[in-house]
Amino acid sequence: MAKVIIGIHGLGNKPSKETLQNWWKESMLEGLKNTSQDIKFPKFELIYWADILNEKPLDETITDKKHPLYLNDKYVPGEKTKEVVNHNLRKKILDWYDEAADKIFLNEDMTVNYSFISDAIIHNYFKDLEAYYENEKMVVNDLSFFARDQIRNKIIETLKKYKNDDIFLIAHSMGSIIAFDILTFNLPKLKINTFATIGSPLGIPFVRSKIAQEKKVVLNDSNKLKTPPGVQKKWYNFSDLEDLVAINYSLENDFDENESGIRAIDFIVNNLYEIDDEKNPHKAFGYLRTPEFSNILLEFIQQKEKGFIQKIKDIFGLLKRTKE
Repeated sequence: MAKVIIGIHGLGNKPSKETLQNWWKESMLEGLKNTSQDIKFPKFELIYWADILNEKPLDETITDKKHPLYLNDKYVPGEKTKEVVNHNLRKKILDWYDEAADKIFLNEDMTVNYSFISDAIIHNYFKDLEAYYENEKMVVNDLSFFARDQIRNKIIETLKKYKNDDIFLIAHSMGSIIAFDILTFNLPKLKINTFATIGSPLGIPFVRSKIAQEKKVVLNDSNKLKTPPGVQKKWYNFSDLEDLVAINYSLENDFDENESGIRAIDFIVNNLYEIDDEKNPHKAFGYLRTPEFSNILLEFIQQKEKGFIQKIKDIFGLLKRTKE
């Protein structure tokens, strides 16, 4: 069983798959280098879906900032001298907001109040997410398709390709929503060794409501949301407290454990991505080289395959939890 790292990028247009995949890998290697460990990096594939919603990729060679394909947030190595900021006050405010938002916007049955507010925000600022949730009919490069179906099918096809491998799945931003949906509704039996969400909006009330709505329709199940059933060992969630997309940064209490006893483990990190003196605490490159993420990735790479006896113990443990 080979180890494989799979990434799913977030919303918005991107540079070409080859460029973005290389930049993700460079970011991870940069973080691993800082661990002072000599490791052999596993196979890595980025599942690229920006081409489904955009006719042409962003171009890192364009210098005109007004050009529609100008790329601002390129990969640049991080500065080791950057000062790490302590956000104790911000954390207290976000914790209060998280609890208040659930009470205001989310009913006990996981339906959402004031949906016109979230709908307006999505419509004005998150076109990709709107296309996904509405399953809009799109025409890109003279091809007609339904957005959500096309995005999911592309990701499902790639994940199936690695079904016999040991998978470390990284999902950034909107990619974490898509990954969660697929692992819950489309590929619930696909085994994922480690699931890592970075800069994830999964904690936002209207996002959880959308998942609960599909769960009720597809699975005839209105219970509390759970970790996707195929996640076997760990689900780690990494959030920078200045990342507005991950404003509901803690997922530990939003999702119950699955039958394997796995639930989200939250890490508050400092995403120090910066380019031309402009910070972007939501950028994937910054998350992928944080010490916390690098240590988890290193742990996966160095994992040894379980022996026969341990596998039997795991089976009996699962049976015991099922009976309880």
